[in-house]
Amino acid sequence: MSKLKGLLLTEGMHGMISQVEGLAKALDLEFTHQKVELNSFWKMIPPNLTPISNLVFKKIDVQDFDIIISCGRKSVIPSICLKKNSKKKVFNIHIQDPKVSLSNFDLVIAPEHDNLNGKNVITSKGAIHYLTSDEIKNNHDYLSDRLNKSKDSLLLILGGPNKYYDYEDQSLLNIFIKIRKILDKNNLQAIVIPSMRTPEKTINLANEHFGKENIVIKNVDKKAYLSALSLSKYIVVTCDSTSMISEAALTGKPIYIADIPAKRNDQRFKNFRELFNKLNIIKNLSENLEIWTYNSLNETARIAEKIKKELL
Repeated sequence: MSKLKGLLLTEGMHGMISQVEGLAKALDLEFTHQKVELNSFWKMIPPNLTPISNLVFKKIDVQDFDIIISCGRKSVIPSICLKKNSKKKVFNIHIQDPKVSLSNFDLVIAPEHDNLNGKNVITSKGAIHYLTSDEIKNNHDYLSDRLNKSKDSLLLILGGPNKYYDYEDQSLLNIFIKIRKILDKNNLQAIVIPSMRTPEKTINLANEHFGKENIVIKNVDKKAYLSALSLSKYIVVTCDSTSMISEAALTGKPIYIADIPAKRNDQRFKNFRELFNKLNIIKNLSENLEIWTYNSLNETARIAEKIKKELL
């Protein structure tokens, strides 16, 4: 039996790509990923005020698909429009609150902390993503030759500035100084991993601060990321990235959250962290380390199984 064909629509940001590709892989789709671009006038208009028309977005040249998986504001209208205009029955799934009538989609997947309700809504604990336990295990050795075998490792995952958090040097230095104290106190080695959003100056600052006795990955390197998740005893993630905190939760390892001062109301981020705190997945970063356990969180696989039942 041939696989169902998927069309993935995002704005091209890592967190969105991770979610749509993770779900497509979990559903075993043969998929094509298209970056959505809106025509100039419509870039600033919210989806609920935008007409369902192919004039809103640049042409998406994919003819054959059975399932659309979209994520992000800009992909809302293209998903609805492509489903409506298709010559065959298409099942469309949107990840995150689309800010339009939920009836435009067969399914909507939204994080539990967004408090979105509807008969076609499936809620996730945190963000779904494209990492798997097998991938993490298979890349274990990628960084192992660079580590000091006499020390356990602490992984620091850096996000990047967004609407809610600045990446001012002093905020980052406060985190680096705290981690340096933890490393010295516990005889640990640090592995620092940047994301696609991490500014070059932040990576350089980390490299200057942690020095040659630790490992600072200077470019986005998925294999290094997976290897570090496997090798490290402790994980620290900056507070700005729900996606990377959710990805780290797949390991079942202690996750500490490094706070960055918010420049505007970050209640959604706080709600997410409160949920993960209640699930015993995260704690706030302090100068004391501890080991705790929780069930590895694999929401992508759980939600994919629910969707498969809808597709039958």
